[in-house]
Amino acid sequence: MCRTCRYVRRAKEAIDATVELPPGYSIVYSGQFEYMERAAERLRLIVPVTILLVFFLLYLNFKSLTESLLVMSLLPFALTGGVWLLWALDYDLSVAVGVGFIALAGVAAETGVVMIVYVRQAVDALLAKGAPPPSEEDIHDAVLYGAAERVRPKMMTVCAIVAGLLPIMWSAGTGASVMKRIAAPMIGGMASSTVLTLFALPVLYGAVERWRVRRASRRRDRG
Repeated sequence: MCRTCRYVRRAKEAIDATVELPPGYSIVYSGQFEYMERAAERLRLIVPVTILLVFFLLYLNFKSLTESLLVMSLLPFALTGGVWLLWALDYDLSVAVGVGFIALAGVAAETGVVMIVYVRQAVDALLAKGAPPPSEEDIHDAVLYGAAERVRPKMMTVCAIVAGLLPIMWSAGTGASVMKRIAAPMIGGMASSTVLTLFALPVLYGAVERWRVRRASRRRDRG
């Protein structure tokens, strides 16, 4: 919450508790506070719609609820880097910060999609070999191979985004304050997003595939 919003709300509580207005009089809080309140209302609608749209596009791409949920489940954790950088820079939540987080969520989802595609290609190539059925160790090796193939493209993406956004953090021209608050969540979030995409996502995908292998093995044993 912005400092202006906190100040106005504390002032409103204090005035409501101590001042009794005559009939026909009222107090209206305007200016930046009014603008921030309207913006917050819009964000409360835009953010959920954006998340649902991202999930819908993921499902259209994967045709799999499991893989779509894997990518979506990591988005909140991918945003933690942006939260920490905002705290370090002493930036309040604002519309610009919200825009930065929405952009970060899009980038994190995109890199998660590419990671899933690489890993799934490696697993599909293993399954296409047919007999004998792959073991859990084979699935682990395939996931590791697919994830390793994604390291270089992911690092190139991160370096390009950070290199493009860092100059904004040192800018001082017109609109620099707003642009910094858009760039900060993306710069901080790229660090946590990178770790999660390169490590957590392959681990979770591998766990799901190993569970599928165990389930298929139990079915063969029953048959």
